[in-house]
Amino acid sequence: MSPPVLLLCRLAPETFAEFAGRFRLLDFYASELPIHAFLAAVAADSDPPRVALVFGRGPVGVGAELLDAVPSLRCIITVSAGVNHVDLPECARRGVQVANAAGVYSADVADQAVGLLVDVLRHVSAGDRHVRRGLWPEHGYFIPLGSKIGGKRVGIIGLGSIGSAIARRLVAFGCVVSYHSRRRKEDVPYAYFPSARDLAASSDVLVVACALTAETRHIVDRGVLDALGERGVVVNVARGANVDEAELVRALVEGRVAGAGLDVFEDEPNVPPELMAMDNVVLTAHQAVFTPESMADMGRLVVTNLEAFFAGEPLVTRVSAVE
Repeated sequence: MSPPVLLLCRLAPETFAEFAGRFRLLDFYASELPIHAFLAAVAADSDPPRVALVFGRGPVGVGAELLDAVPSLRCIITVSAGVNHVDLPECARRGVQVANAAGVYSADVADQAVGLLVDVLRHVSAGDRHVRRGLWPEHGYFIPLGSKIGGKRVGIIGLGSIGSAIARRLVAFGCVVSYHSRRRKEDVPYAYFPSARDLAASSDVLVVACALTAETRHIVDRGVLDALGERGVVVNVARGANVDEAELVRALVEGRVAGAGLDVFEDEPNVPPELMAMDNVVLTAHQAVFTPESMADMGRLVVTNLEAFFAGEPLVTRVSAVE
């Protein structure tokens, strides 16, 4: 009999295909029950699930709330790279293993970051609107002019797998890359700065690619934005709360920062209306990870972790409470 897996996230068809016939999916989104009634029914099943698949802002808190509702759970697998939505200390206290989708999305998120930067600097979306509105014949070329990408000093906050992939792409554009991370990395050729503010002061562009933790919440604050300066650009492909969004909006409105490319926001799916009105800001709907290729890769990784768990073997991408 296929082992049961509690499904608390929506999966793309490319991902669902990886699960066909291997597991008995207890899918909340295919149920008509409210979440707590659904979890009660799952917990009362004659073969209750030992694993739950989750993603970001799901229907229930991934910690004591979920583990109290379904006490049979011994493993949480999030289909995201970030784990800020999982209560890691509580899972560790209860002996519940946690795994994520580490590495699967790095290339796609890096592509999105570079795409946002190119768009902001070269005014691709703004120029597109200029043409579509019929303004070219009467008003001429879109003003202000775009800016050269090559030679830009790009500071990356978080030089993990995503930050490193961004760095490699920007080096190919001729950018000068530096970074700030929890610790200096001895095996990279980029300059290291001990604080985000120091990094911003030496950068034309600031790319946010770090995990969201208590230490990195609002790591880009007013001081960092002021250090970046009036010609600086912010790109965020990490988590919305890594940037103090209210301060970023103020900096853009007041001209203390030149532009921004944002895939993530503090209160998704709500976006400050001021950002939508600015031609120097490019917005996408937290979509950096979503490609058919990455969804298929993620499905394969989740299956690998599930098979490892049910075989009593170590999880491939296990996350600990101290990471």
